Amino acid sequence: MADLSTTYMGIKLKNPLILGSNNLVVKPGVPEQLEEAGVGAIVYKSLFEEQVQLEDLQMSEDLAEYEYRNAEMERLFPVIEHAGPKEHLFNLEKLKKSVSIPVIASLNAIYEPTWIEYAKELEKTGVDGLELNLYAVPGYFEVSGQSIEDKQVQVVRAVKQAVNIPVSVKISLFYTNPLNFIKKVDEAGADAYVLFNRFFQPDVDVDAEEFYFPWNLSNRKDHLMALRFAGLLYGNLDGSICASRGVYNAKDVIKLVLAGADTVQLVSTIYKNKPEVVTEILKDLSNWMDEHEYKTLDDFRGKLSRKNLKDPFVYQRGQYVDILMKSDDVFKKYPMV
Repeated sequence: MADLSTTYMGIKLKNPLILGSNNLVVKPGVPEQLEEAGVGAIVYKSLFEEQVQLEDLQMSEDLAEYEYRNAEMERLFPVIEHAGPKEHLFNLEKLKKSVSIPVIASLNAIYEPTWIEYAKELEKTGVDGLELNLYAVPGYFEVSGQSIEDKQVQVVRAVKQAVNIPVSVKISLFYTNPLNFIKKVDEAGADAYVLFNRFFQPDVDVDAEEFYFPWNLSNRKDHLMALRFAGLLYGNLDGSICASRGVYNAKDVIKLVLAGADTVQLVSTIYKNKPEVVTEILKDLSNWMDEHEYKTLDDFRGKLSRKNLKDPFVYQRGQYVDILMKSDDVFKKYPMV
């Protein structure tokens, strides 16, 4: 029987399937169902500094709404001294105690001091690792991309120095050269990289003429960009590679491991197909490995990476030209007349 065990950010996992950060972890009984189904690790939902700040402000305003409204008002703004991340930390610690598989905390902060402060608090819950969500929303014309990258690399370096648990970095694709940025983060000491972060973007309701924020699951082919970069990164980093977004079945997992991924994160397929899909994926993965006479994941991990291919141009622009040369095939599949 195939051995599905792997190592991610220095943590030994029984298999490469990780529950990605999402709200399923707060549904009573679901984490336990996922553990029983066979998931290798759980990433708890993210602690967002912005959300903590907003809750602080809302609570302060509610508690002191009329306190200083008089002809001789001393101040307009409330003193923020309520709420905070305590509830999040309590629930995270509770989850850690309820399952026997590794639990990884997730953090999305803004300022370097709070990245460090929250990272330390998350570590105290007993989690096995910490996932940092790096994302900078462009909002100012005068801010250079280099300055954003330098700041993020410094955050990773500072957090690594502040905690004793392994640290992974979940990044977006919005860098001029993601390979260069990931290499910098690797040199800063990160233990793993999650490819890639998925952020909810505002949409417009044309009837109401206002913004709203739709919540949609990943599409089945959203993992292809992670596949490409896993293949490019394999063999060039000290940290582990984790593929995310649109991983639905065993074939997706196999493709990503062939490219070079150590692990994958599942979210959308569990929402759609329930926790038992984990058992199905593990069974199909094991059967495929037996059929191809692979005893461990390492036997085929990175087999199709750029490092191990005889034709490394598969990952280069030549592939794009090849597709254009075969563009007539599209009309055969989708005839215009």
